[in-house]
Amino acid sequence: MSNESSDKEFKVKVGAKSRTIHVDYLARVEGEGALYIRAKDNRVEEVKLKIFEPPRFFEALLQGRDLFDAPDITSRICGICPVAYQMSAVYAMENALGTDIPEYIHQLRRLMYCGEWIESHTLHLYMLHAPDFLGYVDAVQMAKDYQEIIKRGLRLKKAGNEIIRCMGGREIHPINVKVGGFYQLPQKTQLLTLAGILRQARDDAQETVSWVSQFRFPVLEKSYECVALSHESEYPMARGRIISTSGLDIQIEEYNRHFEEIQVPHSTALHATMKNKGSYLVGPMARYNLNQDKLSPIVKEMIKTIGFEKQCYNPFRSIIIRALEILYACDEALRIIEAYDAEKQPASVPINKRSSIGYGATEAPRGLLYHCYHLGEQGLIKEAKIIPPTSQNQKIIEEDLFDYVSDHLSMPDEELRWNCEQAIRNYDPCISCSTHFLKLERVNG
Repeated sequence: MSNESSDKEFKVKVGAKSRTIHVDYLARVEGEGALYIRAKDNRVEEVKLKIFEPPRFFEALLQGRDLFDAPDITSRICGICPVAYQMSAVYAMENALGTDIPEYIHQLRRLMYCGEWIESHTLHLYMLHAPDFLGYVDAVQMAKDYQEIIKRGLRLKKAGNEIIRCMGGREIHPINVKVGGFYQLPQKTQLLTLAGILRQARDDAQETVSWVSQFRFPVLEKSYECVALSHESEYPMARGRIISTSGLDIQIEEYNRHFEEIQVPHSTALHATMKNKGSYLVGPMARYNLNQDKLSPIVKEMIKTIGFEKQCYNPFRSIIIRALEILYACDEALRIIEAYDAEKQPASVPINKRSSIGYGATEAPRGLLYHCYHLGEQGLIKEAKIIPPTSQNQKIIEEDLFDYVSDHLSMPDEELRWNCEQAIRNYDPCISCSTHFLKLERVNG
């Protein structure tokens, strides 16, 4: 979870005409990380997003376990976005086993995903990121002057949590998702109760969009290689093809042909890059730039109302896109609830275990989340590979910091440090998610 206080060191070596920004513990991010920037003779020479949280080896923990264990184990990777890990896991397993999932199960999974987008985006927007734009050290201080706004944020987050509790059995690390569907389907009456909460949440989300659109935003325009899922008829959450701004359009199982992970000395999390291209962007801004036409009418109308751009390449303005996705998730959840008529349908479909390889990718709140599993004949997991969004964004975060500091070296020390930390929070990095694996090499001699 976030560090509400942080020990910061800011060094300026005047005699050597060098300047070092060193933030020992990043505040208001999930997990443990640090920032190091070195400049000399008014030129940035080095930028490091230093992730030092110990790796947790989730891929190794999955080896030898039954495929049905994957959703529950992977959900423990993150307490904020467990649904994303569960969904990527179950879709990968169903891909491996050739399982056809009925549309009503897809829709209920999408409903559950809406809950996660609402609660995760709201937590980040109100509690971790908004204080940056309003000049507060944290949300506690901000609440003294913005009490009603904070209450609105808490209502929104609770609405998201209620969806997850209804669909998943509990709010944190839900337990109702299984390979093949769910263990139990909701009653229509339960969903109708949710609908009342979501109508208020949708109103709150509209007010949230209006509120954040009035923030003052630092200038940083970049030309990103955006990567996200894309589906022919819906804004992407849990199915589709992987596309990019440069024209990439592939099936999920082709991911490894086009992307790779590398290890860097200053991070316990791997960096992901596009082969022969380098860094790329995942997350709300990438989804929006590639899929804006799939947003619902109420969101498109809100975009017009606030005069928001159709293509956004300023990462500081991505907070507006998060607010738009909260509104979309509230509206989409209501649509799914109103259309639900599968109360008497089976909660899951049969699974036939076999030796195979399966691939899954979904859109976590922070971006594309990829899973790959090798299964043995008895359905035991032989090998697992999980690539979280934060790993994929690490390199682009460092590049953004390099560009931003290069353009703002004349800033006073404290203002520059503040804006550098804010630039990192633009991505809502989940450092704990990213440190699930570390490549180890044994050197003899």
